[in-house]
Amino acid sequence: MAQSNGGKIGDIPTDAMTLTRFVMEEQMKHPGASGSLSILLSSLCTACKATEAAVRKAGIAQLYGIAGDTNSSGDEQKKLDVLANELFINLLRSSYQTCAMVSEENEEMIEVPVAKHGRYIVCFDPLDGSSNIDCLVSIGSIFGIYKRDVDGPASAADCLLPGNKLVAAGYCVFGTACMMVLSTGNGVNGFTLDPSIGEFILTADNMTIPQKGKIYSTNEGNAQFLDEKLQRYLHDCKFPIDGGKPKSSRYVGSMVADVNRTICYGGVFMYPANSQSANGKLRLLYECNPMAFIVEQAGGKAVTGRGEERVLDVMPTKLHERCPIYLGSTDDVAVILSYLNE
Repeated sequence: MAQSNGGKIGDIPTDAMTLTRFVMEEQMKHPGASGSLSILLSSLCTACKATEAAVRKAGIAQLYGIAGDTNSSGDEQKKLDVLANELFINLLRSSYQTCAMVSEENEEMIEVPVAKHGRYIVCFDPLDGSSNIDCLVSIGSIFGIYKRDVDGPASAADCLLPGNKLVAAGYCVFGTACMMVLSTGNGVNGFTLDPSIGEFILTADNMTIPQKGKIYSTNEGNAQFLDEKLQRYLHDCKFPIDGGKPKSSRYVGSMVADVNRTICYGGVFMYPANSQSANGKLRLLYECNPMAFIVEQAGGKAVTGRGEERVLDVMPTKLHERCPIYLGSTDDVAVILSYLNE
C-alpha cells in the first residue's frame, strides 16, 4: 500500500488546507459564531470560480467585446462585466446571508428580498480591469463585507460605511493562475485554485508586504495633470537625488493585479487626485476600502494623501464615491507623504 508522507501520496496532497476548511477552522475559534459569514464566503468563492471559468473560455464562447451599456461610472460595459455581475448578484442573493449589495455595474443599491435576508452588506467590483479583458492581461474581482446590526429592509444609507467597519475583504486574480486573497481581520492568506478538484488551496499563508520596495505603480500618462509635488516625486523615482538606483515602474491597469504585485514585492501603488479628477478614479466602497483593508492587514499602509488620513477612515456620502489612494510598503508610502506634506 502507498504510504502517506506529510499529507501526500506521491505528489497528490491528501490533507490540503482548502479555503472552505480554512474558513471553518477560523469560525471554530469563535464559539459564538453562527456560521453565516462562512456561508457567505463560500458563495463568494463560488462566484469567483464561476467568473474565472467564464474568463478562461471567453474567446471560444464569444464573450469578448462591448455589451452595449455603460455602468455606474460611465464606463462601457464588456460582456464579461455583465456576466460576472449577474453571477455575483445571484449567488450572493441565494446565500440567504445578505440584506443589500453595491456593485460597480449598478447605479442603485441592489435590494435583497426580505425572505432571503441575512445580516451582511457586500460591496463588490465583479470584474476589475475590464479594459484589459480582450488582450488577456490579468483581471480580477474585489469585494468587501460589512455587517448590519438592525432588522428590516436595507437602504442605500445603510451601505455608506467607512472601511474601518469591514468584517472581511478579498480579491481574486485571474492571471497565470487563479488566486483568492482573503482577510477576515486576522492577517492575509492566499489560496490558489486547483482546477483538478475545483477548490482553492492555501498556498500563501500569513502574507506580509515588505517594509520597503523597489517598484512604484501609477498611470504616468496623467503626469501633466498631477500636483507639482507628485510630479517631483515621480521624477525623483527615476532620477534619485542621492544618485542611487532608480525605482522600477510597473503599471498593469487592473487594480487587482497591481495591488497583488505590490503586496508580494513591496513598493507603492497609487491613483491620486489630479486636475481632471479631484478625487481620483477609483471607487471607495468596492475598490479602495477592500484593498486598503487587505494591505493594512498585511502590514502595509493605505492613505488618501490628505494629510495622514487613512483610506479606511473616509466616511462615504454616496455609493459610487471616488477616493484618491496611495497604498503599499510603509516606508514607501511615508516617502510620498513627505512630498505631499511639504
